[in-house]
Amino acid sequence: MSNEPNRIRVVIADEHPVFRQDLRLSLESEPDLHVLGEARDADGVIRLARESRPDILLLDFALSQGLELKALNELASHCPPVRVVVMVAEIEKAHLVEAFRLGAHGVVLKQSTPSILLKSIRSVLAGQYWLESDSVGVLVEALRESLARGNGAKSPKEYGLTRREVDIITKVASGQSNKEVGEEFAISERTVKHHLTNIFGKVGVSSRLQLALFAVDQHFIGSKTPSSSLRPLQSDDA
Repeated sequence: MSNEPNRIRVVIADEHPVFRQDLRLSLESEPDLHVLGEARDADGVIRLARESRPDILLLDFALSQGLELKALNELASHCPPVRVVVMVAEIEKAHLVEAFRLGAHGVVLKQSTPSILLKSIRSVLAGQYWLESDSVGVLVEALRESLARGNGAKSPKEYGLTRREVDIITKVASGQSNKEVGEEFAISERTVKHHLTNIFGKVGVSSRLQLALFAVDQHFIGSKTPSSSLRPLQSDDA
């Protein structure tokens, strides 16, 4: 395990040894990356991540199916947290929704070029959510199909949400930053963050992406909202 503070510490989790080896060689060719270890099954993923405390967990989607959400949430609560990038063979609607429900900060194709993979790792480490722009529309469509059809949607009042809070939810879920939301409503970024803290507590989420999932599930984002108006979500610290 590297003690160099400026190196990004990575754990690779995939059931195919040849893929793991090739990925490891590619990552370790970068001077600021260090692969702490590899896991080939779900049990090994959690054990290795707990022991090595990586910055980034590169997790094959197939292995993610064997993991408990509680275990991944535990990793995310570490200080510093373990950020998960899910690797998929192809972009499928159901895979995207499931990956982000598991708490992933990014989804990347397994056949992506090394430069794309490295960009996804660095973006996620910087607090952003990673999804290639070509796939954003697929994610939005998936959310609408798998979530917005639900019949259990509650009204904002049942969550104790104010009209302003609902407006902020829709803006954040569409990809606007705190600064952009503040400018639109003529309030400070600090006030936007305060609203988001209250919103997170009321609806039971802990990230902007989870808030977007909630917004679609509860019909706060209309089904006619054009996909082109929705952008990848960034952390904005709240």
